Amino acid sequence: MAWLDSIPWWAVAIGIATLGLAPFSPEPHIWEKLKMLASGTLAKPLDIFDLVYHSVPWLLGAMKLVRAATAPAA
Repeated sequence: MAWLDSIPWWAVAIGIATLGLAPFSPEPHIWEKLKMLASGTLAKPLDIFDLVYHSVPWLLGAMKLVRAATAPAA
């Protein structure tokens, strides 16, 4: 998991703030696609790709948080 440790937190934060929340108006794609997933209307391949694409920064941030929380103290 050295590749995960090599990604700086500031880069993850910028990814979440930009790609993870784009577009900002009228609502972020990630939120729209999660609502579609919850309602069962997420069926088009483009919508599924959009959900995955906008989820990547969030998943990366979650992975780094878990890694930091479970890493042995140095």
